[in-house]
Amino acid sequence: MNYKLFTCLFFLLPMSVWAQNNSSTAALSSKTIEMVKLNSEPVIDGILDDDVWQQAKLVTDFYQTTPTEFATPSQRTEVRIFYSEDAIYVGAKMFEDDPEQITAQSLQQYGGVTQEDVFILLLDPFLNRRSGYRFVISPLGIWWDAIYSSPTDTDSNWLGIWQGESNIAEDGWTAEMRIPFQTLSFDPDNSDWGINFQRVIRRNDERISWMSRDRQHNPGTSGVATGISGIQQGKGLDIVPGLTLRRDKVYGATAGTGVGNNVEPTLDLFYKITPSLNASLTLNTDFSAAEVDNRQVNLTRFSLFFPERRDFFLRDSDIFEFGQIGNYGFENNWGTGFSAIPNAAQQNARPFFSRTIGLSANGTPVDLNVGGKLSGRVGDFNVGSLLISQDEDISTGVDATDIFVGRAVMNILAESQIGVMMTDGDPQSNLDSSLYGADFRYRNSRLPNNKTVEVTAWVQKTDTEGKTGDDMAYSLAVGTPNRNGWRGTGIYTRVERNFDPAVGFVNRTGIQDYALEGGYSFLLPNSSYFASYNVTVDGYRAELLSSGELSSQDVGLRLSLFNRSRDRFFARLVQAKEVLINDFSIFRASDGSRSVVIPRGSYTFNEARVFLNTGSHRKLSANLSVWAGEFYDGDHLEFRSALTWRPSNHLEFGLAHNENSIKLPGGDFKVRQINLQANFSLNTRWSWNNLVQYDNVSELMGLNSRLVYIPEAGQQAILVFNYGAQDRDKDNSFISTNSDLSLRMTYTFRY
Repeated sequence: MNYKLFTCLFFLLPMSVWAQNNSSTAALSSKTIEMVKLNSEPVIDGILDDDVWQQAKLVTDFYQTTPTEFATPSQRTEVRIFYSEDAIYVGAKMFEDDPEQITAQSLQQYGGVTQEDVFILLLDPFLNRRSGYRFVISPLGIWWDAIYSSPTDTDSNWLGIWQGESNIAEDGWTAEMRIPFQTLSFDPDNSDWGINFQRVIRRNDERISWMSRDRQHNPGTSGVATGISGIQQGKGLDIVPGLTLRRDKVYGATAGTGVGNNVEPTLDLFYKITPSLNASLTLNTDFSAAEVDNRQVNLTRFSLFFPERRDFFLRDSDIFEFGQIGNYGFENNWGTGFSAIPNAAQQNARPFFSRTIGLSANGTPVDLNVGGKLSGRVGDFNVGSLLISQDEDISTGVDATDIFVGRAVMNILAESQIGVMMTDGDPQSNLDSSLYGADFRYRNSRLPNNKTVEVTAWVQKTDTEGKTGDDMAYSLAVGTPNRNGWRGTGIYTRVERNFDPAVGFVNRTGIQDYALEGGYSFLLPNSSYFASYNVTVDGYRAELLSSGELSSQDVGLRLSLFNRSRDRFFARLVQAKEVLINDFSIFRASDGSRSVVIPRGSYTFNEARVFLNTGSHRKLSANLSVWAGEFYDGDHLEFRSALTWRPSNHLEFGLAHNENSIKLPGGDFKVRQINLQANFSLNTRWSWNNLVQYDNVSELMGLNSRLVYIPEAGQQAILVFNYGAQDRDKDNSFISTNSDLSLRMTYTFRY
């Protein structure tokens, strides 16, 4: 490990020590809970029959946030809460006039609860209104959790260790939660925590909260739990040994070619230096159990963006977020349809994107020998540093290398932040590369009439071997991300041609772009069927820095309509402009027999999109969309359909079909993607998930089959089978290309 990286690992520590006596919290709230500390602990079985619950603090003052904020809920809710030396305990009773109406469909643990009735606990241990944890449980005892990556955005890939069980009874359903303090980061000298509760009734899309503002439920709108003291985390040590048994085979002309058997032990260590500062170490890291990406076919000129799915990088991942990149509040995040600015463009110039580590430039896995991370909160500072030793990549000729990422953020004012970031190393090339950046976010959610305003600014500079000058990127965003009434967001971003974040993500360089969205939400509280509708105007424009000329532009009008059964309708009209300075090869057959090229030039074309999504709480739900109109100098018709059928709690089947039919003077072609899912859950501990993906561009078909056993949080065994085949001759005769079978077992020892 070189000296420069070793020194960088500790550049945050002096700042952390200085900050320990400079903590301040924003304790502004209209509701408080005086916490009760008890020595007894209930049995977590989903039944509130333990005597200790009668000594807990009782919370009953809930109100409706959707469809009408502050209205009386249709159903009664009671919450009991207390804490011991080791954990917070929450017991909730969700009364129901007709228990048969409870929406509870899935038994797959961590499988998602968007279609379920749920109870939600939100904790903000630092009471900084910017960070926190979200714990969710369904009537069948399915867990879902997330960490807040910003005051309003969550990262649901984070998995915490906690216990929760539920039970459906004649008068509703009950839930019990135990949240160990060892799972949380907190300041032991801070006796006041942010806290909130929410209940969601799916059949009528009703949300019931203890606290809210502008129908939002996040750390900035939480109440306060007071009097928390005398809590501990034990030694604060998690030891997670793992073992992977794998058999790989690459099919070739000679039978048996490419067969390999591997036994890979792994070890992850997580240690809380203080209750709010975490250190982690990973040895011989194996990512074979990570979920596969959903296959995408790219019909644009620019890179696509795929989210991180690996556990090691997801712990405290919120600390490494920078400048609100990817979370600017555009309306695709609020459920009112697709935005004019593409998702990958929203992610452009991200300084740290952990998927660049452990994956080669062509997407194949690269071994990580050892990795260390220091992250947490000390006083008014959030700090994070990551150091990875990556093995050589024989497939691309990249040498073994060290990668460093450092991040420090200071909380200022009531809800705002200012921070710096540094990266060093390039995991996908042999060039020296480093990055320096600073960002500022101003947020005020306490304006008159419960309105919010946000201002975000950031600047970055890269230093890449062989590139001189024009290596900066910067951005300014102003927004009013309100749920009721008027809302809007505007962004200016400049990314120079030599800006090269080697440990980040860049969608395109040498451009400046502008993005605008504005709209109004109309609530319909007096309607028995419709809940709301939204009207939005949006636009995106990218210009070349070299000439100031237009590169891309989209201007659109969007209408969205929601009913009380969670069915949604979207319609969008858009005018697009694309200026090609080079010929664009938009399609190439997998066998190389032909390609379709759009000549350089300027193109203006109009399109219309219509979407219909039925409520996911139904046993049979559907998503349908049609996108039709002009496309460059031709025509485009896209049809997407997705059906999900849940005949019982144990079974779920899905079929998704996406077909683009494109007619151009240079040639016609169709792009087709098909996904098939078949999932079986024996109970909340055992599940078997199967996914088949196919596209006619690569002519590849892939099967991912995962048998998962989760006896409790922090323990799991996963048997994964992957199989690939290709129709090289396009005659519907698939030839095997590869297969692998792996058994991955991990167990968390907590001290």
